Amino acid sequence: MTHIDAGSELDPVHPVKPPASEGAVAVRASGLSSAEVAERIARGEVNDVPVRSSRSTAEIVRGNVFTRFNAIIGVLWIIMLFVAPIQDSLFGFVIIANTGIGIIQELRAKKTLDGLAVIGEAKPTVRRDGVAAEISTSEIVLGDVIELGPGDKVVVDGEVAEADSLEVDESLLTGEADPVLKKPGDVMMSGSFVVAGGGAFTATKVGREAYAAQLAEEASRFTLVHSELRTGISTILKYVTWMMIPTAIGLIISQMVVKDNDFKNSVARTVGGIVPMIPEGLVLLTSVAFAIGVIRLGRKQCLVQELPAIEGLARVDVVCLDKTGTLTEGGMDVTELRPLGGADETYVRQVLGALGESDPRPNASLQAIKEAYPDEAEWRVLESLPFSSARKYSGASFSDGTGENSTWLLGAPDVLLPQGDPALAEIDDLNAQGLRVLLLARATGSDLTDPKIGAGAKATALVVLEQRLRPDAGETLAYFADQNVAAKVISGDNAVSVGAVAGKLGLPGAENTVDARTLPTDQAEMAKVLDENAVFGRVTPQQKRDMVAALQSKGHTVAMTGDGVNDVLALKDADIGVSMGSGSEATRAVAQIVLLNNSFATLPSVVAEGRRVIGNITRVATLFLTKTVYSVLLAILVVCSQVDYPFLPRHLTLLSTLTIGVPAFFLALAPNKERAKPHFVKRVMRYAIPSGTIAAVSTFTTYLIARHYYTGPDALAAETSAATLTLFLVSMWVLAIIARPYTWWRIGLVAAMGLGFLIVLVVPWLQNFFALKLIGTTMPWTAVGIAVAAAALLELAWRWVGKKWPA
Repeated sequence: MTHIDAGSELDPVHPVKPPASEGAVAVRASGLSSAEVAERIARGEVNDVPVRSSRSTAEIVRGNVFTRFNAIIGVLWIIMLFVAPIQDSLFGFVIIANTGIGIIQELRAKKTLDGLAVIGEAKPTVRRDGVAAEISTSEIVLGDVIELGPGDKVVVDGEVAEADSLEVDESLLTGEADPVLKKPGDVMMSGSFVVAGGGAFTATKVGREAYAAQLAEEASRFTLVHSELRTGISTILKYVTWMMIPTAIGLIISQMVVKDNDFKNSVARTVGGIVPMIPEGLVLLTSVAFAIGVIRLGRKQCLVQELPAIEGLARVDVVCLDKTGTLTEGGMDVTELRPLGGADETYVRQVLGALGESDPRPNASLQAIKEAYPDEAEWRVLESLPFSSARKYSGASFSDGTGENSTWLLGAPDVLLPQGDPALAEIDDLNAQGLRVLLLARATGSDLTDPKIGAGAKATALVVLEQRLRPDAGETLAYFADQNVAAKVISGDNAVSVGAVAGKLGLPGAENTVDARTLPTDQAEMAKVLDENAVFGRVTPQQKRDMVAALQSKGHTVAMTGDGVNDVLALKDADIGVSMGSGSEATRAVAQIVLLNNSFATLPSVVAEGRRVIGNITRVATLFLTKTVYSVLLAILVVCSQVDYPFLPRHLTLLSTLTIGVPAFFLALAPNKERAKPHFVKRVMRYAIPSGTIAAVSTFTTYLIARHYYTGPDALAAETSAATLTLFLVSMWVLAIIARPYTWWRIGLVAAMGLGFLIVLVVPWLQNFFALKLIGTTMPWTAVGIAVAAAALLELAWRWVGKKWPA
């Protein structure tokens, strides 16, 4: 409760009414002086926790350079530089180029992410030299007096100095959902946030000493973890490593111990067999695809605080929308005032004006009332009760200057009035039009802390407010419906009013609204109601959290959008939390995605970006792993047959560049609207294994036929050229399948890769450089014939796999 003297002097820069509640200090704390701030900075008592939104430059370089496969390839590259011509060491230069591209793209993403983080950073209001001003969180020093209002996050540990019905939610720290009423002298913990009221606290711990400093730093960091794509690729790489080790050992023994050939040639062919087993570009392309996604979304003023959120939103099948601030704009307009029971309209206007002035931090509804009815009577505020989502009303007690005191409540009519009250019928008609209605009621008691203060209150007037619909909300809802993503509107407002707003925006099922007070508490039963309905009103903050959990229990991937304090817990529990940039600091802190432009219409872009990343990486992963499969099988066939390995590193570098490296880069960044599907590893391997097997068997068949066809000292080079032709054509057919559905640029990409190989075959110096020269006509045409048969087999295999194990 707050007792305020109307004559108190207020700060001209940032007005705050000095509390004098129980235990409160009588004088408003003026904060530190500039000299004291300078002294504390010199002592290092600054809140200098390096909260980063991205990895540091050193971490980016280290993460891209020092990988397991780069180490293996690096060793093999150094060996090749000593024993073979430079063209057999090209794979090393390709890896350097790829790693460089990865570093550059991630640095670009870091720059974008860090820039957006600064734009979206909440700045606490701190009093210094008696003046309140916003400063960066990192500039807070020990002893600073920090002001608080609804939605503000407590950024450092401290002690309450002033409290004006200050209610703090510490659930993110303690797990306790109920707000805690704070009084002067109470401890404030960083990581908690204000749900109602206001006040100020003095910083007692800053920097790394603050309770939630490490948690906040970790939560804000740029990360690639907890992603099905990343986890799936790690699983694949683990299996590849286990396959590589015995196969590579067998190849080394076969080529360098058993075979009595030229040592340097044996080393070159051994390395040529090991290098293509490594899908080194797959991790790089995944990182690049994510990084470019961040950059693209950054241009649309969308801050992705955790990279997997791009992927996660693409997998969402239920999106829960808070009406206020998401479907509607933050502001409201008072459209009508309806006095009840013969109340005098002039007097009602005076009451509303006084109520508007009683709250130093009014919500959107009270702000609209404050603008419509200026406080001209200047009544003295005796006590005030800020609005809270749990109560659904605010209130204040006044002295009107004539010696008469009165207590007024302003809030949800269906909460303040008993069922069956005649005024409710009138309110339902207004709600059905999508209008928001608040009831002004005069309380019979004067104790605003009494939960039963509303009982017996006399309905005095209805305040009708019109919410401003977001012009793009209807199109966004239509997009989600088209993408088979169920939209659930969950709001603390009246259910009929919420349904009317949703209906205006064309939401399917908007006519069937559910009052959350009638929802079952059992999770399974609640989930059933949620599946069957789309619009829910009078939802409490805890219910929002329960509704998210109920949907998740049914196997749904849930996204939650919101901008208010009452959305924080649900945002945190949802698979993907989306906050508006103008929302409270607490919502921005827990959300994975922040829409800095406050536009709900940005969400389809995030979904599209996620689908592009997932769909394209699935495509290119099939390309990379087809190469791994055929490389391992070729090595096994060579070991079992005790023949020379057919390829030098230069051959496979050429093939990898033309059939995987270059096309994969373009395919990974292309538009892709396919809905994201689960089971990444299964979906990739079901095509990679048969494709790689067909490529290996057809290539080895050509090689064995060529070994019987060619004789003489130069026979191995001719045999290699024939085998290379078959492998290239089969790999090109795999690329042609993966490039579907065809567009002009995809056809051009496949054609350009084929043209590149043809140029190598016909230009003499390129023939020598890559040691590729087709001898005669019989064997080359035989290689082409085998490749054609393999291509037909590939088509059959892909169709059979698609029917046997549909995605």
